[in-house]
Amino acid sequence: MAGITCNSVYNPRNQVMRVSVGVNRAICLLWIFLEAGVAFAADWQAPTSQLAQRIAGITGPGTVTVTLANRSSVSPADVEDVRRKLFSELAAYGVQASAAEQAASNVQVSLSENLRGYLWIAEIHQGTSEPVVIMLSVPGGGAGTSLSASAPISIRKSLIWSGDRRILDLAVINGNPSHMIVLEPEQIELYRMQNSNGQLEQSLALVHVRPWPRDLRGRLILRKDHLFDAYLPGVYCRSSTAGPLTMTCDDSDDPWPLTGNPGDPRAFFSSTRNFFTGALSPGIHKQTNAPAFYSAAALPRDQYTLWVFAAVDGRVHLLDGISDQVLPQAAWGSYIASIRSGCGSDWQILATSQNDGSGDQVRAFEILDREPTPVGQPLEFPGPITALWPLNEATVIAIAKNTQSDKYDAYTLSIDCHQ
Repeated sequence: MAGITCNSVYNPRNQVMRVSVGVNRAICLLWIFLEAGVAFAADWQAPTSQLAQRIAGITGPGTVTVTLANRSSVSPADVEDVRRKLFSELAAYGVQASAAEQAASNVQVSLSENLRGYLWIAEIHQGTSEPVVIMLSVPGGGAGTSLSASAPISIRKSLIWSGDRRILDLAVINGNPSHMIVLEPEQIELYRMQNSNGQLEQSLALVHVRPWPRDLRGRLILRKDHLFDAYLPGVYCRSSTAGPLTMTCDDSDDPWPLTGNPGDPRAFFSSTRNFFTGALSPGIHKQTNAPAFYSAAALPRDQYTLWVFAAVDGRVHLLDGISDQVLPQAAWGSYIASIRSGCGSDWQILATSQNDGSGDQVRAFEILDREPTPVGQPLEFPGPITALWPLNEATVIAIAKNTQSDKYDAYTLSIDCHQ
């Protein structure tokens, strides 16, 4: 194959080839996919033996430092079993674990998953040489309680605001009284809420030099040291710390937060379009790029966070910090958000439909073994959804253009478990 060169390296039992491929950081990739012959269930002896053999084939006998990260549904007890077996098998090949300062090689092992089962990845660093990545496909995968479309959960929808002007995002500040912040194309409005009615307290103009793109999007993020930040294409606005509120807006290409958590990834938004470019800062572990996408959602796991992206090309991508997996069977719309319900696996994805008609739907999905499963029944809307943003862990804001009233309606969405 053009552009690929192979050189033999040491292996105590079998010949292993080092493959140099000019993709993604120009690292050396050694793809080892085993479709059969690997024991499943709780017996990890066969896959750990094969992984150890191939690691030893790269490092040769000597000292190594080994780190192991679990990014799969494997239980902590099984992870520890894999760790013990891996160290034992490596020792049989003359590869001894040692402290980093004394090791000739550094091996980073990740237990991940894909649609077919578990995917074990070992990244081997030796001096200044390009790292070698070994990928071992292990049958199995998936854990937890599976839910079906008829599972006893439902999405609760509550209308909290309706207006003639377009709503880009909305935030609720709980208190006595509570307040609501509404992000519109040309202003941000602060309302005092009383008996489900809103009384306008302030209107802050959005200052921008360049015209907005045709399909405008925006994001509100509540802050602890001041009231809010607002992100729009090519513009960043920041409120003052105390009332009466003021707001400053500046031209900015800084990345937008994907969640309200300060340490989570941010993504760069195209200043002339309506989607994220895919560049992340900070990234998801080692992944600093995703496909261009409309929206993203985080699914926290015990050992890592699985990120879900609704890509511009209509496909759904799963990124766990190492692998990028495509879900071609997920026929979702452009907007997704994660929500913590306490049902099933604790977190679900809310996704819009690909319906191009006058209405729209939002449906909840479980992603247990890297395959989306619909749970409960879809929730109907009287018009296309134009925004879906998380308000907090347990609540999502959905904004729809009501084709009957010609207004923009903002709803809070939450999940009832019925357990």
